[in-house]
Amino acid sequence: MIFLKSFNNSVALVENDHGQEEIVIGKGIGFGLKKGDLIDQTKIERRFITANEPTEVMQVKELDDRTIELTTKVVALVEPALNLKFNDFQFLALADHIDFALTRSEESIDMNAANTRWEVRNLFSEEYAIAKQAIALIEHTTGLTLPKSESILLTYHFVNAASNDTKLQETVQITQIMTEIIKIVTYEYQIELDKHSFNYSRFVSHLRTLLVRLLKKQHQSTEELDPALLKLMQVKYAKAYQTAERIAVLLQAKMDWQLNPDDLVYLTLHIFRVTARQQNS
Repeated sequence: MIFLKSFNNSVALVENDHGQEEIVIGKGIGFGLKKGDLIDQTKIERRFITANEPTEVMQVKELDDRTIELTTKVVALVEPALNLKFNDFQFLALADHIDFALTRSEESIDMNAANTRWEVRNLFSEEYAIAKQAIALIEHTTGLTLPKSESILLTYHFVNAASNDTKLQETVQITQIMTEIIKIVTYEYQIELDKHSFNYSRFVSHLRTLLVRLLKKQHQSTEELDPALLKLMQVKYAKAYQTAERIAVLLQAKMDWQLNPDDLVYLTLHIFRVTARQQNS
């Protein structure tokens, strides 16, 4: 059983059977109730135990019904479109962001993201497209016009939701590194990569997975490749391998990350694939 302690329409502070305080979210969850009443648990959509992350969790109490309902609508749009699932704290981070975006819109404040707009739009085109849809949904619901930077900032939230426990600032950092890697490839080959190609999507996806793993200091669980394969890459795909080595130097210098031979093999193959067709044409 869960007993009500305080609430607004969509957010309630409650006490559970173990005497723990929780903040629960759900449409109309506190409507018509008074302190001490039982909560209808079928209405609970999200729950946070305040002892776990007290500072972040208690921020939920400051969010109004409009923000919670908008966030719920945005999540319902994004999750099936991108085949991902927001965990409770990603939901909270998104709600806090939407709340601030609405405030900035009402006060005509824009956080300029022009310097990252091009790269985010091209590195995460699917997430960016859904961010534009989410903005349209919010603007239609509220009658407000959100700042232009929201398309980029919401994209970061959606990329972050797909990256397990990666923090938002880490997603921004990874995006900046990916941009530098793309620049190395385009400079080495003197071509503009086709942002709409399947091989480009695979390349970007591989880079993101690789950089998240390096950031988290995780080791690949797969068996190591035959060392002879690396020598084959050096000969058969010499330019792609040299480009991969340049990327390895960048990662070492910038982040103190070390690429192992397996990383170099896979990176070489992706570089070859993303450049070969355009070179031939």
